[in-house]
Amino acid sequence: GRRTIIPMTGGNIMKISDIKIRRTYQESRLRALVSLTIDGEFAVHDIKIIDGPDRVFVAMPSRRDDQGTFRDICHPITAPARKMLEESILEAYEEFNKSQESIGPVS
Repeated sequence: GRRTIIPMTGGNIMKISDIKIRRTYQESRLRALVSLTIDGEFAVHDIKIIDGPDRVFVAMPSRRDDQGTFRDICHPITAPARKMLEESILEAYEEFNKSQESIGPVS
């Protein structure tokens, strides 16, 4: 599977050992649901790829709090980690879409 290394503070590294496009959508702003595995030991599900007004972006799993505000359940803390995570997920999404195009329509 896919492996992406994300440098972290203190000289540590985090490896994304797998990214799976779980489901795609054609008729809404929600384009896909994604799962990823970190270091082969920690899974994050329900990551969303959303077609926003300016660009496609990644939204981490979230829930609505008592005031109606959505809060991330888990998320990268640093900007570089967020950037690497988002780039890796969007790259996997592009590769998935290309692989689906090469298969062609089912008849």
